[in-house]
Amino acid sequence: MHRILAAILIGAAVAVAPAAPALALDDGLALTPPMGFNDWNAFGCDVSEELIEQTADLFVSEGLSDAGYTYVNIDDCWALKDRDPATGRLVPDPAKFPSGIAGTAAYVHGKGLKLGIYGDAGTNTCAGYPGSLGHETLDAQTFADWGVDYLKYDNCYNQSDGTQADYVRRYSAMRDAIAATGRPIVFSICEWGTTQPWTWGADVGHLWRTTGDISDNWPSLRGIIAANAPLYPYAGPGHWNDPDMLEIGNGGLTPAENRTHMSMWAMMAAPLIIGTDLRSASPETLAILTNRSVIEIDQDRLGQAGKVVSDANGLMVLDKPLASGEHAIALYNSTDALATVGTTLGGTHPWRLQDVWTGAVTQARSHVEAAVPAHGTVVYKVRPIRDPGPIAPSVTVGGAIGTVTPAAGIPLTTTVTNRGVGPLGDVSVSVGAPAGWIVTAATSARARSLATDKSLVTTWTVTAPATVTAGSYPLTLSTSYTWSGRRRSSTASTLMASVVTPPPGGTRYLSTVRAADFTNASGPIELDQSNGGAAPGDGNLITIGGHVYTRGLGASAPSSIRYYLGGECSTLTTDVGVDDTSPDGAADFAIYADGVAVATASVTAGAAPQSLTADLTGAAWLLLSTTGTGNADWAAPVLTCGEAGPVQPVERTLFSFEAGTDGFGIANADGGGSVEPTTAFHTDGAAGLLVHTPVNGNWFGRALDAPLDLTGTSGLKFDMRVETAGSVGEIAVQVGDAFTWCQGGQWTWLNPGDSRTISRSFDEISCPSGTTLDKADIRAVWVYLNTGGNVAIDNVRAE
Repeated sequence: MHRILAAILIGAAVAVAPAAPALALDDGLALTPPMGFNDWNAFGCDVSEELIEQTADLFVSEGLSDAGYTYVNIDDCWALKDRDPATGRLVPDPAKFPSGIAGTAAYVHGKGLKLGIYGDAGTNTCAGYPGSLGHETLDAQTFADWGVDYLKYDNCYNQSDGTQADYVRRYSAMRDAIAATGRPIVFSICEWGTTQPWTWGADVGHLWRTTGDISDNWPSLRGIIAANAPLYPYAGPGHWNDPDMLEIGNGGLTPAENRTHMSMWAMMAAPLIIGTDLRSASPETLAILTNRSVIEIDQDRLGQAGKVVSDANGLMVLDKPLASGEHAIALYNSTDALATVGTTLGGTHPWRLQDVWTGAVTQARSHVEAAVPAHGTVVYKVRPIRDPGPIAPSVTVGGAIGTVTPAAGIPLTTTVTNRGVGPLGDVSVSVGAPAGWIVTAATSARARSLATDKSLVTTWTVTAPATVTAGSYPLTLSTSYTWSGRRRSSTASTLMASVVTPPPGGTRYLSTVRAADFTNASGPIELDQSNGGAAPGDGNLITIGGHVYTRGLGASAPSSIRYYLGGECSTLTTDVGVDDTSPDGAADFAIYADGVAVATASVTAGAAPQSLTADLTGAAWLLLSTTGTGNADWAAPVLTCGEAGPVQPVERTLFSFEAGTDGFGIANADGGGSVEPTTAFHTDGAAGLLVHTPVNGNWFGRALDAPLDLTGTSGLKFDMRVETAGSVGEIAVQVGDAFTWCQGGQWTWLNPGDSRTISRSFDEISCPSGTTLDKADIRAVWVYLNTGGNVAIDNVRAE
């Protein structure tokens, strides 16, 4: 359990936020964060008039418009690939929009809603359709003529020199063009936070993206919150930080994570742009999206984003003043365990707390606090009160447990804390566990009385069955107590116990084995890449002394990583070294088996990797430890348990580029681009492929001499380093005698110098209607790359 108590002073008077940029676009638009829908997250390029009209219908029938959602926004791929040769205007794809954008807008307006559209401050959109660079006046007038109310303006193919001045120039050109039309159009700047648009965006647009694209997973959500929350001084009526669209309902987030998504967007005064298919949205998804109490926080007319009161150890507290004089307090837990999160309230009076998700009302003397589940957020509206007597006290029950192994007694600690005015009586605490688990109290689980701000701490022993399998298991922590005489209440929270079991038999990369726990000097331990910093997934391919690895563990010294072996494993082999991203680093590496060092090495920056072999025979626990400074890598670590065999997961190389280009070329002869061998970047052998991409992009690959059978594999992978610019790309295969194209798995923007493994499942690759992706009959393999820069790739393979 993590506990953080950060002191703030809030009173009945409205707090004053730090100075924000002056409102330059004083046009009365977006005085509260825009609310609406965008098709991209759920549909990509599969946008159509039918989809937009069906979504508008659902806005009305499902109560979304009543909740405040207004804009139904079209994203990329709505246009033809060429402008009208006579007028130069953008042309809606007649197959997708038979009534045109104007007809679609009329339908949406008829529902009392507004229509948004997508454009780009470059020569092309991210999907390769015409951009507006150099066409701002014509395109803005076209949008206005069609009845568009909102413009999302992207940043692909931007022809930029990279300076902030150029970004301001390109986006200001569209701002001025919109203003000249006389039509009120909300202007959404989508330049991915590249040039800190929060410092200049208020003069140009109504909202600006602060980060790269959101993805439907917890690391993406966590990283975006960490980047966007500190920008609270820059938000206000008519100018908003935009941490991207909502992924709620798309399936990649847990219920707790979905509520965190909605809660933190509201607390950060972010636009609420739905990104799921509302035609199949579950009641749970709609309930989250239409929670009036949360929406009221986001749409509060005071227009202040929540101030970051504290941010430490993965726990964050936000304080958002509201026009009513109340405050919204968010208690956010980004860690993987139950945590007690709280803050101190000012004044000499008690406080009324209302949970915006459950509606429960409690009172507190001077602390607002909750036991917050992993990846969860609790939001209270708080205000001072005179008489707390009739209101139940705020009581938290938290807990902490170590990693659970089969049939071993593991200590658990529970903590019941009274934050209300007045003592609790007859306090008891209990722990509920899954069937077959044994929980026994080692210290008292009862207290006759518990005064304000006092705690009952109880220790327990938890034993899981010998047959338990690896995973997370709920432990229910419950407390019962009396207050205000004879009134009885209870409070409960859920602690997830992490169970580890020995790895499966065979030989496998250690990066595919679940660690019991870790510590790291900066950010998480990265899998199959180096440690880049505090955010997950921000590293590069592990590189030691110029040698590039596609498998490994990227740590930042000092660090430790623990694995449970249960006496089932025999050997660990690994290369170790200081990553080339830490030119001044020096690290000591040690492998421990049950606390005994069995292999060690000392490596300095720039030195070649050292190889270690550790005997783990009979060991229950494996510990990998680094001390020193810099990014310290465990490269290509291979663990053998039981009978040795081929290293899992097995990869099959399709193109290694050792003999040249392996026949790679371009798919579209008039699209531009070329390839050549390179030795500057390679992960397999001594050579790779250097791709000179055209600005508008092309497919690079080849048709095969004979059909390729990839039965039994799950996807395609290749290693990539962006040399001179970012890249937007996809993977494609051609199947069957007709060489039918199937493509998908888009990735977006790698910064110059970045390297990583691009891995896409066959499930992410879509075929035209009527065609099945037959993995036994692959006729061609292609990679789409663009932006006009150089990209090095190597080791195209199936896994």
